[in-house]
Amino acid sequence: MGIKYGGFGIVSQLVILLLSIAVAVYGDLPPKIFDVTKYGAVANGKTDASQAFLRAWRDACRYYGRSRVWIPKGTYFVGSVTFEGPCNGPIAFLIKGTLKAPTNPQHFLTDTWIGFRYVDSLTVKGGGYLDGQGASAWKFNNCHTNPQCRTLPATLRFDFLTNSKLSHIRSINSKNTHINIFACNFMEISNMRITAPSNSPNTDGIRIGSSNQISISDSVIQTGDDCIAMVSGSQNINITGVACGPGHGISVGSLGRNHEHEYVMNINIRNCTFFASDNGVRIKTWAPSLTSLASNITFQDIQMINVRNPIIIDQQYCPYSTCLEAESAVQIENVLFKNIWGTSSTKVALNMQCSGALPCKNVNLININLAYRGRRGHALALCSHVLGSTSGQQNPPGCL
Repeated sequence: MGIKYGGFGIVSQLVILLLSIAVAVYGDLPPKIFDVTKYGAVANGKTDASQAFLRAWRDACRYYGRSRVWIPKGTYFVGSVTFEGPCNGPIAFLIKGTLKAPTNPQHFLTDTWIGFRYVDSLTVKGGGYLDGQGASAWKFNNCHTNPQCRTLPATLRFDFLTNSKLSHIRSINSKNTHINIFACNFMEISNMRITAPSNSPNTDGIRIGSSNQISISDSVIQTGDDCIAMVSGSQNINITGVACGPGHGISVGSLGRNHEHEYVMNINIRNCTFFASDNGVRIKTWAPSLTSLASNITFQDIQMINVRNPIIIDQQYCPYSTCLEAESAVQIENVLFKNIWGTSSTKVALNMQCSGALPCKNVNLININLAYRGRRGHALALCSHVLGSTSGQQNPPGCL
């Protein structure tokens, strides 16, 4: 038996000491750089760099310590790639150049252009561009009329990440969603610029599902669909300093189509501006729908500039001609609209159409000032099946 000291063996204490020293040493070392051009990537915009990127990631992920996959300035053609962990230390993916997606329809059969999976402490940044070359694919997107439509590739897909960051990247012309976040925890997104034409189908800026503790800040999103969409399982989401428009606004939902128990809770949208978007702040649920819940949602300190539907709750959402007449089974409760001002491009500036089977509960309107600048009179508010209260200024006059 070994000599004991303070309840621990000497050998055990030495192991702990050596591990502590190793952590301290590795923590002070500069990150190791893995340059994709050293792995065969050619910045001519034509040669497929996919395998070079994957080889650089493989070595960086295996490295014990901080590592960086480095993509220098230049234009790189990249096919569908997914970078998987777990990795042996914190890893950064630094994009300085421009990445271009395929335009051949044979490459549209996957739901991912660039993906990251099962990684802890990932950082993606660098000031570079992700060009999805979406115009080559948008004609294949008929999801508004076809429930069985093809799923086109998302530009960036993050699955099962923890403690990660995305910042200072410009995503342009995605084929589908620009950034898709699924089953991620503790993720920060900031200083992004996301753009696609207003008529580009299903080009959500950021789509979040089954994720917890996600923050989005200080970004500009101009797309053909939702600037930000929070679908089933989105919880503890904080959005601040986002400029949205054109696009379909910042949406909670649509909810209730496929998931019954993945509730949406604790959503905070503050200090945002909407420019000529179809919608401003929106909650939407399918009808008919599965049973679900959307609760504790705050929209506060928001400016609307010529927005078509500044404030909207839609519990009759169904974009297909084959929809059945039914009430939504999604309960919406504890919703706050506070300090929302600006102009509406339509006469109905506030429209809350809740479920007759499950009326919206505890909806509060505080200091709403939305003006209609058209020739048909003043702005109107329409409400159905809404239980709540109003206080402060109410323009249009509240309908609660």
